Amino acid sequence: MESSNVQGKKVAIVGGGLVGALNACFFAKRGFHVDVYEAREDIRVSSFARGRSINLALSYRGRQALQAVGLEEQIVSKGIPMHARRIHTLLGKKYSIPYGKKNQVLVLSSTCSCLFAAAEKYSNTNLYFGHKLIECNAELGTLTIKRSGQLPLEDTYDLIVGCDGAFSTVRKQFMRQTCFNYSHEYIPHGYMELTIPPRDGDFAMEPNYLHIWPRNTFMMIALPNMDKSFTCTLFMPFEEFEKLKTGEQVLDFFQTYFPDSIPLIGEQELKHDFFLLPAQAMISVKCSSYHLSNRCVLMGDAAHAVVPFYGQGMNAVSSQLALCFLSPGACLPEFSRLRVPDDHAISDLAMYNYVEMREHVNSTWFIFRKRINNLLHTLMPSTIIPLYTMVTFSRIRYHEVLQRWKWQEKIINRGLFIMGAAGLGGTYLLVKRLTRDWCFFIPNLWGWCHYIRNIGNFPFSIQVAQM
Repeated sequence: MESSNVQGKKVAIVGGGLVGALNACFFAKRGFHVDVYEAREDIRVSSFARGRSINLALSYRGRQALQAVGLEEQIVSKGIPMHARRIHTLLGKKYSIPYGKKNQVLVLSSTCSCLFAAAEKYSNTNLYFGHKLIECNAELGTLTIKRSGQLPLEDTYDLIVGCDGAFSTVRKQFMRQTCFNYSHEYIPHGYMELTIPPRDGDFAMEPNYLHIWPRNTFMMIALPNMDKSFTCTLFMPFEEFEKLKTGEQVLDFFQTYFPDSIPLIGEQELKHDFFLLPAQAMISVKCSSYHLSNRCVLMGDAAHAVVPFYGQGMNAVSSQLALCFLSPGACLPEFSRLRVPDDHAISDLAMYNYVEMREHVNSTWFIFRKRINNLLHTLMPSTIIPLYTMVTFSRIRYHEVLQRWKWQEKIINRGLFIMGAAGLGGTYLLVKRLTRDWCFFIPNLWGWCHYIRNIGNFPFSIQVAQM
């Protein structure tokens, strides 16, 4: 939309997380007047809150969104590239599983702070922290905002963008409407964050990896931070967390499952930090549609909270920003139609990737299959594309990724079965031929060995008899 067509148009963005900050930049760049309301204090001046990681993994989709607002180079250049998963075994051995080709990397960056700083540079943007949404009337486009120590403020907007998280206040207005579908699910696993501090002023482990300790039913990961520390996140069933009631029990648990992490975290720090906060819950939200009338739309976790195991929560935003190129009211129904199937698909893919990270990476068969997929992708780059590559390093729509992955799995599994059956058939024919040719010689050879053994002159008789 040309700037001349949006003069005087007001957009309210409720929620000052990553999605809200990115949308603020996008709308402001297109010429809208933008007000951002966030209930919490500014993350740039607040003290670090445990359990709330601020580093985010940028993939191709997210980088395209940053490119659209002119921030890709600025943010990526300050980030930490991650080339592969670094697997830590129970025995302390380590090996790497690349994400894709050599040039396909994830970039860790404190993206949210950079986006707020960029949004503030637009004269047509206002950021209001400590402003909590009380009431939203999507039909009229009005918001009632509570300010600390002041009377509530009411204002009217041409478009309200609800980016206020999984427990969205804006979405409550949607849930009063007929024909609005909504579901949420808490998975039975929680998470807890711990810290690996720098060692001698540098990273205590190799920084350019996502470190994973996969233990089948649970796992721990570690991501590097700009200050040379690592944020460790333990994902585990809640009942397992509840079994660990003392510092000694925690230490015994880590000595059993993550022994190489103890000297990195520190025994005393581990026993202390484990009990600073209880394990946090993870929720998956699905709903449809994402728009109400022609003045309100949901984005980010407010529309589709997903578990974090594919790192696509923020990277999915890039496709949503197409909203700005047309008249917002005119394109909202089309936006919902396009986005709902994709967001439901990435929700399911994220749950699958948790199983892959905590369990499948331990499997020799999984490693073999991954190599087969990569080989086929090299030979037929447009026909066979590995699942991780489609999700992370392409802009193929998520629901198409899911369909294509299932088709590829069926084709590759069928091919491997045919090859295996052919190999077994060839082995059978070879053995049958050898058996026929040697059927006379082998019994006589065995009888000769038996004779030598009985007269005590064959020193390897016992080994031969046991073969």
